[in-house]
Amino acid sequence: MSLNWKEINLILEELNLQGAQIQCAIQSAFDVIMLRLHRKGETKQILVSLSPGACRIHETFHAIPKSEKPLRFAQFLSSKIVNGWITEAVQLGDNRIVRLTVKRQDSVYKLYIRLWSNAANFIVTNEVGLVLDAMRRLPKRGEVTGGNYSPETPAHKQNELFESPLKKIDKQKREYEVRDLPGEGSFNKRTDEFYASQGGPLSLEALKEQARRQYEGNMGRISAALERLREKEASCSGAERFKNYGDLILSNFASINPNDKWLEIEDGNEIIRIELESRTTPARIAERYYDQYRKAKNGLFEIQREIAEGERELKEVSEKLERLLSETNPLMLAKLLKSLKPNQSGSRAGLSKKEKARPGLSFKRGDWLIIVGRDAAENDELLRRYVKGNDMWLHARDYRGSYVFIRQRAGKSVPLDVLLDAGNLAVFYSKGRNNGEGDLFYTLVKYLRRAKNGPKGLVIPTQEKNLHVIVEDKRLRALENCKV
Repeated sequence: MSLNWKEINLILEELNLQGAQIQCAIQSAFDVIMLRLHRKGETKQILVSLSPGACRIHETFHAIPKSEKPLRFAQFLSSKIVNGWITEAVQLGDNRIVRLTVKRQDSVYKLYIRLWSNAANFIVTNEVGLVLDAMRRLPKRGEVTGGNYSPETPAHKQNELFESPLKKIDKQKREYEVRDLPGEGSFNKRTDEFYASQGGPLSLEALKEQARRQYEGNMGRISAALERLREKEASCSGAERFKNYGDLILSNFASINPNDKWLEIEDGNEIIRIELESRTTPARIAERYYDQYRKAKNGLFEIQREIAEGERELKEVSEKLERLLSETNPLMLAKLLKSLKPNQSGSRAGLSKKEKARPGLSFKRGDWLIIVGRDAAENDELLRRYVKGNDMWLHARDYRGSYVFIRQRAGKSVPLDVLLDAGNLAVFYSKGRNNGEGDLFYTLVKYLRRAKNGPKGLVIPTQEKNLHVIVEDKRLRALENCKV
């Protein structure tokens, strides 16, 4: 729960902020900010949290992490009040609004910290109540730059519903007291430890539970994917059997009759029965078994690679979770959870494209991304993991070569110039590049169908369109400068 008005008064009394200089302002999250104060040889860190259910102001004894990038409100405070002096620190009656008056050179600023669970805010005004900025910009309340905020005035009290009937009833029903928080030391210190360990959404307990939900869910998905891959691995593990069949057919070529359906051969103590096809030559049957062997072997290699990758990712996620659960600073843990979002916590399905090197070549033309797979393996990898259904696919017609993809942009059609860029790349990275021109297929990725029992990466397009492209050296040179 948030601090009540009596607890806020006790905290301000212990802090004795009048006469302190503000040395810096650090914003670790959008609803958490810390003011570092210096007074009479003593430095204090004042934490302000606007988190629902845990609104509070108190001295903190934990390290305050900086955000990955500077946040707006902290930059504003640094430009306006840092190096200023606090001339007053009071709560406005029992309304849970703390007012800090700060004098910096010839300017006076009022800092209003409203600690209401469902409407908390940190507002900075000038002397007459003109809002300079707010941690949470709320236009309907006038809590934006240029608005007016002066909760001391009767008119503003009425607007804020300070004396609403519901609040009067609440005052009659509830008598607030200072909680007897566990621990030793000042009330500020005990408050800091209470909220760090068990007080609301920014407590260690709540944050660690959030980490468990996020990471254990990813670990479960990776484990399930690994289980399916291991089942596929078992089904492909008999690849050598097909090669052995081919060898046995060729070595017993003379004993096979045209209408035989089976070849029975004694191999050691075992009788091996090999299925044959009528009116098909033994050599052709053997070649088909060799093809099955090659496909099973290639598939097994790919599956084993994916299993190794999945096991590595599972280990990474487990190590990250262990690191999070060992963190003792709730503010640092909150920062880590925000920077390591669920879809970046290591699962193969959610690993960000920046973390995982994309195969092939990439070219950036304005806001459009063109991706080129240089061989069958890269074509297949791009199709499996990096492109989506509405991305565009291009390929040289009648020649082997690269798959070229244009990344979709929401609500946008591919411009002709970008299509010609991709077409030039498709011809250039094909066997027909020496012709200087060529015909292309192009369609959306969702209209591609994998060829059954075909080689890796082979697809059959549907709803395709044709495009004839003449290779332009000038365009290719420009694309070379756009490589990312």
